[in-house]
Amino acid sequence: MAKFSTDLDRAFSALGDPTRRAIVSRLCEGPKSVSELSEPFELALPSLLKHVRVLEESGLIVSEKTGRVRTCRIEPEALQATEAWLGQHIATWERRLDRMEAHIQRMKRED
Repeated sequence: MAKFSTDLDRAFSALGDPTRRAIVSRLCEGPKSVSELSEPFELALPSLLKHVRVLEESGLIVSEKTGRVRTCRIEPEALQATEAWLGQHIATWERRLDRMEAHIQRMKRED
């Protein structure tokens, strides 16, 4: 449980930054080199690499270097863990809202 919590903390912390969310979105399309990832951003390469490093440390992406090219790809298991956590909480709130709606409907009928 503690490891799961730590992994989620890292993932959500990494996703808290809009640049990193954009990088993850681009990697959902498929693997990309760091230079390909940098194209839409007005960031110096060292700054982009810091974002990549944070995403790697969070477990959301992995990268490998072949020669001078570093290629990044998404780590689906990490995204699935965050999706599962969110799904549990969404389901809980949907059940609560359904109960509240039913209660409101009962109150309307009683009037």
